[in-house]
Amino acid sequence: MKRRDCLLALAGLAAAPWTAALATAPATLHVFGVPPAPERVRRVFAAGAPAAVLVHALAPDALLGWPWPLSAAARGLLAPAARGLPMLGRLAGRGSTLPLEKLVALKPDLIVDAGTVDAAYLSTAERVWRQTGIPYVLVDGRLADSARQLRETGRLLGVMARGEQLARYADTTLLACGPGAARPPRVYLARAADGLETPLPGSVNGECIEAACAVNVAREPGGGLARVSREQLLAWSPDAIVTQYPEFHALARQDAVWRRLPAVRDGRLFLAPSLPFGWLDGPPGINRLIGVRWLASRLHDAAPSSDWIERARDFHALFYGHVPTREELTRLPGLA
Repeated sequence: MKRRDCLLALAGLAAAPWTAALATAPATLHVFGVPPAPERVRRVFAAGAPAAVLVHALAPDALLGWPWPLSAAARGLLAPAARGLPMLGRLAGRGSTLPLEKLVALKPDLIVDAGTVDAAYLSTAERVWRQTGIPYVLVDGRLADSARQLRETGRLLGVMARGEQLARYADTTLLACGPGAARPPRVYLARAADGLETPLPGSVNGECIEAACAVNVAREPGGGLARVSREQLLAWSPDAIVTQYPEFHALARQDAVWRRLPAVRDGRLFLAPSLPFGWLDGPPGINRLIGVRWLASRLHDAAPSSDWIERARDFHALFYGHVPTREELTRLPGLA
């Protein structure tokens, strides 16, 4: 944003009485334009998948639609109103899939995006605001910032009490990892049907590993995703392997090369649920909070709780406003 436009936007924000609360928040909201007062925010366009999950958890009635297509199975685990929301397309990420004229026709009061903020995301936000006049807010934060995201976005959308309620769940989930005497488990997060794609340390896609007080076995820093070879995996010899891909989970238990890994032979190959949103990734949003608890239990508890069906039902009730039946959850890969 040019200095003059930035000053104009900030001047408008300073004139709004509700911004005092936002101004004292510990994280940064990157604001383009002047958002409506929270009580006037009724129609929100989520620019990307993490933002959609965030807005849906806080103010489901305000969410205009999903930025990506949800499967019938995913929609079936949401409240009826959320199931019927259309797939609108996204503005954030690798290329917009929503023409700006269609965005304007939706008449949103506010555009919200959430997650890691970099020059590309800031540029997109500024461009969309300039071309449409619709206020655009980027909520900065990764998994460790989930509680802060929930509180700040709750203020922005006029649901402070709801934001605080969900933030408390995040606070009790994302506790600091103590030094401990034991070596933290070394974990490989397997992506794709063949399991040979993985997030590197620093990647938003692998944050659950560190949050669960474990170490990413992939050694190259810098973030992003990488393809690896089976030979490299044998050299790494991770203590545990986790995945959200049922097809890979089935493959690894049968394949002779994968079974050479002690983690597979010793039953430390774990399949995480991925519906309605991923427990480890997909999208990299607040949906992963239950995944952190699940993964920490699998990695650190000598006798992990077997009743993750009830834990999942509690999470769905709190964050998604809908309680699936035990039978529905039992059918999910990873919760059987």
